[in-house]
Amino acid sequence: MNYPSKKWLVILAFASIGTAEAKPDISGTYDIATLTPLQRPQAFGNKLYMTLEEARKMEAMAKAAMDAGQKDSDPNRGAPPSGGDGSEGAAGNVGGYNTFWIDNGETAALVDGKFRTSILHEPANGRQPQLTPNGMARAQQFFAMFRPNEGEAWWYPGPGPWDNPETTTLSDRCLLGFSSTGGPPMLPALYNNLHRIVQTDTHVMILSEMIHDARIVRMNSEHASKDVRNWLGDSIGWWEGDTLLVETTNFRDTPALYLASENLKVTERFRKVDDKTLNYSFTVEDPTVWSGPFSGEYPWPKTEDRLFEYACHEGNYAMGNMLRGARILEADKIKAEGTKSAETSGGR
Repeated sequence: MNYPSKKWLVILAFASIGTAEAKPDISGTYDIATLTPLQRPQAFGNKLYMTLEEARKMEAMAKAAMDAGQKDSDPNRGAPPSGGDGSEGAAGNVGGYNTFWIDNGETAALVDGKFRTSILHEPANGRQPQLTPNGMARAQQFFAMFRPNEGEAWWYPGPGPWDNPETTTLSDRCLLGFSSTGGPPMLPALYNNLHRIVQTDTHVMILSEMIHDARIVRMNSEHASKDVRNWLGDSIGWWEGDTLLVETTNFRDTPALYLASENLKVTERFRKVDDKTLNYSFTVEDPTVWSGPFSGEYPWPKTEDRLFEYACHEGNYAMGNMLRGARILEADKIKAEGTKSAETSGGR
């Protein structure tokens, strides 16, 4: 039997290393902020791309809104009316941070040299499919949490979102970022849009700036058993040519994607366009919520900016303050109801 010489063993060894390292290196930090909305404005219909003039108009409008939102507030202004004035803004415009803190991009998403009208491209109208009856029920349940704030404990005597920490949202509890920024699918948000990818032969880690959500993708693996459920799901990945495919299942019943259920399945594709850009695409399937699948795509530009600690609620002191404030309003409501009952009884 003929064995290869030492020279050929060295060549084969280097060839083996080259094969293992032949996959594109997608490690790096990316800023995914974009003015392009997830769902297409209905005015565009089935139009996938916008003209340069339309893109520049969108950019100008966004800049004007940002500039207006950063104007100094009048120090002599009065307090807003109870419950807010009904205009746009935090809690009916009763107050919130200004646009200095907002970072949702300055340009529309550019794919294949053209400006996209929406991140979603399937269905053809660029909008999520119709909700199933179960999906509509989930939406109604979600919106039932938001009721007019009339300056009293409006949830008493029924249950409400400020009854205890467990009834607040995952984002309020700083457990999961809003807008599905941690994903999957990984979508732009109002701020904290940096993502850091660290790639090895066995794992890919994607760290989101928002709530420091960290996704761990096991390469060439199998999904965990169905009884193992995570907020970010269970992600496995493999390479198809120069494209990294990631499939995620095993969600809890409250994924980051709005309205999605534990039956959610997301397939993502990461493709290196050049040294400065990743193309990110995804397909969402959840037959219990939507009547069909939907797909999206947008670029991830590389950045030299760095991720810093996300100190949500600065130790989450605000959570305690919200609950303490609710207990005060609740006590006031109970006292008022007791006084009213006593007056009614005394008048008989």
